Parts: sequence; C-alpha cells; structure tokens
Amino acid sequence: MARGLVIYYSRSGNTKAMANLIAESMETSGLPTKCKSVSDVKINDLVDADAIVVGSPTYYGRAAAPIAQLFDESVSKHGKLDGKIGGAFSSSANIAGGNETTVCGINNMLLIHGMIVQGDPQGDHYGPVSIGKPDDRVQKQCRRRGQRIAKLTLKMFG
Repeated sequence: MARGLVIYYSRSGNTKAMANLIAESMETSGLPTKCKSVSDVKINDLVDADAIVVGSPTYYGRAAAPIAQLFDESVSKHGKLDGKIGGAFSSSANIAGGNETTVCGINNMLLIHGMIVQGDPQGDHYGPVSIGKPDDRVQKQCRRRGQRIAKLTLKMFG
C-alpha cells in the first residue's frame, strides 16, 4: 500500500497548520499519510514513503536550516527516492518575502533526488504559500495540493 509523509519545520505554527491540512487531505483522498516535524523525521522515513511533501517558513528566501539539514543528511539515501512523488509549501511574514524561492528550492532538492514534482495549473503553481496564518485561500490550496499528490501517488503506486 502506498504511503505519504508530510514533513515540516514551524516556529510560529503557520507552516505546521499548512502541513496538517495537506496531510489530512492526502489521508481523506485515500493515501495513508503521516505528518511529522522535521525534528521527528529519521532518514529512513524518506525511503519508506511513496510521497514526500516538505514545508518550511521562508528565511532569507530559502528553507529554514532544519529542512536544509534534512536534505544534507539525505545524501546517504541518494538514488533511493528516485521516482517517488514530491511536493513543497512555505509560509512567510510578507508578500514577496521569498515564498516562491523557498518552494522552488525545496522542489529542486526533491528533483535532484529523482522525485516527481507535480505542478498545478490553478492557484499556487509550485506549491501552497501563506503570508502569516493560513487564510481561506491558502487552506483551499493546501487541500487541493494534498488531493493532487494523493491522486498521483495512488495512480503510480496503488
């Protein structure tokens, strides 16, 4: 059975709220999914999942250090994530605060692992982004992303 994993780092709780929405949406779409703080993730958790969605607040236009550290450590599993489904999301304090560069940076790390990152022709194309606390629009985008990732993962891995 296919499995999903949503990983996040959050100080204010905004990114965690987004993570929970995405994970719940993946779960209700038929993909058993765990939602974990990056501090609770073991490298083998990445190998065990078929879909991995990663979220971070935006710090200077990039992912927070704990997310970067996870990917630094994931080098030991290079090649083992090839063909898995991936996705990213981010929050920041300001409009034009670097959300999109953060999401693209995470997506780049997933792509280097050989993962499949699905874009979205509607809404947040690269992955959901929030300015501060997730509002109704952001919540809708998180649910949509979770549904789309679950659908693709179940299509690929049953």
